[in-house]
Amino acid sequence: MKKIILIFLICLKLQAQSYPDFKSLRYDENYEVLQKDTVKKSWYKTMKYLPLSSSGETYLSFGGEVRYQYFYAKNEKWGDDPQDPDGYILNRLLLHADFHSSKYFRAFIQLQSSNANGRIDPSPVDSNPLEVHQGFIDINILSEKNKQLVFRAGRQELSYGSQRLVAVRDGPNNRQSFDAAKAIFGYNNFHTDLFYSHYVVAQDGIFDDYSNKKRQFWGSYFVINKIPAIKNVDLYYLGYQRANANFDDASGKELRHSIGTRIWGKYDEWRYDAEAVYQFGDVESKNIKAWTVSLNTGYRFASVVLKPEFGFKVELISGDKTNGDNQLNTFNPLFPRGAYFGLASVIGPSNLVDFHPSIALELAKNIDWVIDYDMFWRYSSEDGIYGPNTIMIYPGDATDAKEIGKQLESEIIYTPNQYLYFRVEATWFKAGDFLKAAGTGKDMFFTGVTMQIKF
Repeated sequence: MKKIILIFLICLKLQAQSYPDFKSLRYDENYEVLQKDTVKKSWYKTMKYLPLSSSGETYLSFGGEVRYQYFYAKNEKWGDDPQDPDGYILNRLLLHADFHSSKYFRAFIQLQSSNANGRIDPSPVDSNPLEVHQGFIDINILSEKNKQLVFRAGRQELSYGSQRLVAVRDGPNNRQSFDAAKAIFGYNNFHTDLFYSHYVVAQDGIFDDYSNKKRQFWGSYFVINKIPAIKNVDLYYLGYQRANANFDDASGKELRHSIGTRIWGKYDEWRYDAEAVYQFGDVESKNIKAWTVSLNTGYRFASVVLKPEFGFKVELISGDKTNGDNQLNTFNPLFPRGAYFGLASVIGPSNLVDFHPSIALELAKNIDWVIDYDMFWRYSSEDGIYGPNTIMIYPGDATDAKEIGKQLESEIIYTPNQYLYFRVEATWFKAGDFLKAAGTGKDMFFTGVTMQIKF
């Protein structure tokens, strides 16, 4: 307890000083600004900016994250998974070093250790004892205020847009990465990435993760900002090939192309995020024709007590129309954020209709209370339901019923500063007619506590 209090006091002291904000992708942080910082030198400032040359242009920066979580689930996977009466603890440690030599060369390395204590049969998403999670070099051809051209090669995290298709997978215990070559170009309000990669497969040993050549992923992602009326637009193409795909009505080699667009932004207290994706290609002899559309919007009453924000999200995600024909209509979400519909829900965004109202309240400074209610149906009664990684949970032939279930979730989040994060959450999932026909179909309860320190 004394150590926890000491860490808390140190973080409060750091809050009083001015340091760059942490990023979801830690390699996006830039501590070169500390070169001109007149604040008295401290151990933390030295850790974030350690000059290795008289000019200060060659320097090292260190950082990381420690996260502990306790979870308890009753009737996990609606009663079909082994039951654990005591719950389990997840912990994750991330440590990175960032080396810069002038403005033209940079090397970044990050280690990750994810462990599951008391978890029955943990998957690589929960447990990966020690790995080189990221390790890449940057060659900066052009690095100016409004112009950028960078070539990056090595193991790295990829994250684009709303993370519906390409994400770091921060919610689960083990983040995901890719062995990739990438070109990054930016000019004024235009930014684009071009990349080719192999997915990195997590193993349960030490330094044994490997690049899977049977799962190739490539694409281009364009972002245009400050557009009149619509604010921001994303346009993208993503290609994906894997040797062994398994859907309810198709299996074998998969070659899938995704083209999509996203419009997002904010007007006063309104926020909006709309996205549409179409997929084509083939799985063995079946032609792929799949799609999804989504809308995520909300409005905050900033002048009202508790500053309530009312949100609403809806997603339509295609599933296979006709079992046994020469087409596959099941949408593949590729590499989405984990715990896509909350940490308790194992459902992924394939063959789904989702209506999701929510309300967020500001209980006090840095304390938020979020309540949301989610309703799930199968889009097609001919197709099953899948996890976020398209692994089938239940096939679709048990019943014609489409209702999967309803989920009520509540969480309280406390962020005293950018270094500390605390969350308490609880979720109740009422099983619908499809789950009762396809499996045990018990209602599921899930609760958890999260504590996180970043540095």
